[in-house]
Amino acid sequence: MTTYAGRLRGEGVRVALACARFNDLVTERLLAGARDGLVRHGVDEASISVAWVPGAVELPLVTQRLATSGEVDAVVALGAVIRGATDHHEHVGGQCAAGLVRVGLDTGVPVAFAVLTTDTLEQALERAGAKSGNKGYEAAECALEMVDLLRQLPKGQP
Repeated sequence: MTTYAGRLRGEGVRVALACARFNDLVTERLLAGARDGLVRHGVDEASISVAWVPGAVELPLVTQRLATSGEVDAVVALGAVIRGATDHHEHVGGQCAAGLVRVGLDTGVPVAFAVLTTDTLEQALERAGAKSGNKGYEAAECALEMVDLLRQLPKGQP
C-alpha cells in the first residue's frame, strides 16, 4: 500500500497571497499571519507576492490569474465577510468560496481558503490572531502541505 502525505516544507516554494482590502482591520492580520506561516516553514520572503483586491468577490479572478501565471506554486486567498443587516454576506461568501474551489480544480494549483465568514467583527478578529489563532497562518500551512502532496502524487490533468 502506498501512502502519500504532504509536509510543511517551504524551501523553493513560491506563494501568492491574494488579500481583500474590504474589512482590512481583519485582512491585514490574516496577511501578517500567512506571511509568518510561510517564512517559519522555509519560504524565502522574495518568493512571496501579495495582490490586493477590493473585496472577497474579486478574489477568485485574481487567484485564477496568479494560479495560471506559472510564477507561483500556490495561492492563499485572504478575506473577511461579516454579516450585515441584509443577507448580502451569504451571496458574497458563497460565490467567493465556489470561485476559489473552481480555480484550484481548473488549474491544479493549490488554493488555500482563508476567507472568514462571521456574524460579527469580534468573531473575525478572534480568527485573525486572537482567541482562535490566525486562519491566515493556517491557510499558509495548508498551501505548503498541498504543494508538497501534489508533488508526490502521480501526474494527472488539472
